[in-house]
Amino acid sequence: MNVLVTGGAGYIGSHLVRVLASAGHKVLVYDNLGKGHAAALEGFDLVRGDINDTAALADALRRCQAQAVIHLAAFIEAGESVEHPHKYFHNNTLGGLSVLEAMRQAGVGKMVFSSTAAVYGQPVNLPIQETDPTEPINPYGASKLCVEFMLRSYARAYGMGFVSLRYFNVAGASPDAAVGEDHHPETHLVPLVLQVALGARPAIKIFGDDYDTPDGTCIRDYIHVMDLATAHVLALEAIQPGQAKAFNLGNGAGFSVRQIIQTCRQVTGHAIPAETAPRRAGDPPRLVASCEKAQAELGWKARYGDIQTIIAHAWEWHRRHPRGWGDA
Repeated sequence: MNVLVTGGAGYIGSHLVRVLASAGHKVLVYDNLGKGHAAALEGFDLVRGDINDTAALADALRRCQAQAVIHLAAFIEAGESVEHPHKYFHNNTLGGLSVLEAMRQAGVGKMVFSSTAAVYGQPVNLPIQETDPTEPINPYGASKLCVEFMLRSYARAYGMGFVSLRYFNVAGASPDAAVGEDHHPETHLVPLVLQVALGARPAIKIFGDDYDTPDGTCIRDYIHVMDLATAHVLALEAIQPGQAKAFNLGNGAGFSVRQIIQTCRQVTGHAIPAETAPRRAGDPPRLVASCEKAQAELGWKARYGDIQTIIAHAWEWHRRHPRGWGDA
């Protein structure tokens, strides 16, 4: 299948394009390189463009004779979305609409959409199921949920087919350390802790240690980036015309902030000092996914479910690339 990947130069995208290619798909990346890295796409075709440029995106779809789109391009920082909601609704929501219109213009009827666990907001059940209420508590989650609503509308009106993948916390790197995580600024816990081990930060901050959890720190569900990439390939094969389905993607297990830090200490052999800081607004105490639907309908199962393996793969990438893609 010919697949166009928006945001394919980013962390998840750079892993996904390799998994797609190994599965026999022909890949074109469409990315403005505002957050992504061209160095992460060696050997892959890249069109530099913005998702809000509908005409340019439609042209790229036609030129590569795309049969499907995997839409990853988005801003992803929940805290920033509270301070700058216009940025998130313009890029994530209006950008999603632009992608859909480019697909209609180019006659492309299939999409896998990168959604988020943030659509659930404060969960009412654990583990979270796809049928649970979607009540996001920040503009980031709302901007993604808006796109999910658009997908359902386009499926009904135009017969297009969609799969939304609601990610929980993504971590790790390719087992061969060829690609890994490099955000500027970095906001994800695992790479931040590993930066302390590398000497790039003096300590890691724990935002709140008085939550109603066993050790007082927030609990999150971590999924290996390679398992996430594999799920996208399976989702492509599961798209049905006129349908818009959503699936959780996580590990099915929760790990606290303190557990992540301690595992990083064990993997790296570094002390990794930690400091307690005030809670961040809007952080739910626990987020853990039920992945039963993805297992039953996509045939997907996490290969790297062990948190020590996830962190070990991330550490190998960061150890070899202490300046990220700046070392390329």
